[in-house]
Amino acid sequence: METMHERAWRAIPAWLPAAALLAGTTLAGPMFGGLSRSLFVLGCLACGWYGWRRGPAAHLQVALTLFAFAPFVRRILDVTLGYDQLGLMLVGPLVSLLPAVVDLIRLLESDRGFPRPVGPIVVVGACVVYAAVLTIVQGHWTEAASEGVKWGAPLLYALVLSARADRDELLTAAASAFLVILPIVGLYGIYQYVDPPRWDRYWMEFAPIMSVGYPEPFAVRVFSTMNGPASFATFTMTGLLLVCFLRSGWASLLVVSPAALSLLLSLYRTAWVALLAAVLFSLLFRATRARASAVMIGFAIAAIVVVTATPFADVIMERFSTLSDGSQDDSARERLAQYVELWKSADSTLFGVGFSGEAAIMQFGSLDAIDGMIIAVWVKMGIVVGMVCLSALVWAAANAVLATRRDASTGAVMSAAIACAAMTQIPLANIASAEVGFLFWTFVMIAPPPRLDRVPPRRLGAAVRDGALTPPTGRDRA
Repeated sequence: METMHERAWRAIPAWLPAAALLAGTTLAGPMFGGLSRSLFVLGCLACGWYGWRRGPAAHLQVALTLFAFAPFVRRILDVTLGYDQLGLMLVGPLVSLLPAVVDLIRLLESDRGFPRPVGPIVVVGACVVYAAVLTIVQGHWTEAASEGVKWGAPLLYALVLSARADRDELLTAAASAFLVILPIVGLYGIYQYVDPPRWDRYWMEFAPIMSVGYPEPFAVRVFSTMNGPASFATFTMTGLLLVCFLRSGWASLLVVSPAALSLLLSLYRTAWVALLAAVLFSLLFRATRARASAVMIGFAIAAIVVVTATPFADVIMERFSTLSDGSQDDSARERLAQYVELWKSADSTLFGVGFSGEAAIMQFGSLDAIDGMIIAVWVKMGIVVGMVCLSALVWAAANAVLATRRDASTGAVMSAAIACAAMTQIPLANIASAEVGFLFWTFVMIAPPPRLDRVPPRRLGAAVRDGALTPPTGRDRA
């Protein structure tokens, strides 16, 4: 029986310490100077530990909160303390995932095994180690550590979730978190587009990201509280899917409507296409067909309102037009030129250059930016290991999609829909690292486990006894 102390401890929302850390760093950070950045990372670790003790679902809410708002806090401190080239505070949300590694050690020491296929994570993990070793050999220790955390933390976290987490509980917790996060980031995104605050303008002047627009009213590609239009749009797209399909009633759609408008103002077409692909995929299943139809109607009405009743119509319609007319798409031509350049130098990309940006510039100076998952793994890991890594990403997504053949519930379809959305982004975005990698691996790896009759008999009894699997019912056996 729980004591009064334990009941009081559980009554505190798991995300509250994370919110307090963000607010406290924003207000008091300038007084501590550069030390505040390191303290913030340690605070993220403490929040992650607290959330993990409360359970995977509670921890997921903590992580989503930190990923959504840590870049915003970083920009506010940069105005006072100066631009941080390393972006130390952005490591904080990734560090908050590491308390789960303690459970991973216990899982590996036991003979329970994993109830879900973890082959894709193992393969991608090996590829990441290979790229990190290449980077270290060149003497770039800092980049090896930074990129290793960006790629590795989401992998380790998803590996633990695949064994410990309940899919529906996680999805419900994520939808609840996004129901609070999306209105905030959506309204701020609109404000940022109309009149960007000075901390956003300051960051845009120094940031190495070339796709954020200009630090002027009505010229920003909205990134809201996050670290760029791509990460914001992907984060918002995933949140919109979960809220629209897992929260009942039209009120939820109205609450997140500012986020949908900010998604359009990000001008990030990859996320638009990914969202459409996910909704169309959801139309294929009885459990989600009605909701998917309602969502499409809602999006259509919202699009009409945006085009006819807002001052944003011209820029959004101009961006939409490039989807059907490739001759107007400068970024598409640039990416095609990158593929041609890499193919011409196929011999020099056999082994890759690792995570070192300096090495990539020296070897491929004509590449203005490394865009898309295919180009990223090709350059960093080489054409052989890179294609193995890419195949493992497709393997993970395929597992989630194929799982709907035996479990077509709403939760299973949502996991598969997010996997489909990620697959549409592979040619144009990096889906395997940092906050986007966190979203991909978390929601794809909680897809339904394989059928019980495929679990090795030696592990079946232990898995059922420890609660990792549920014995089949009569309907399941039939």
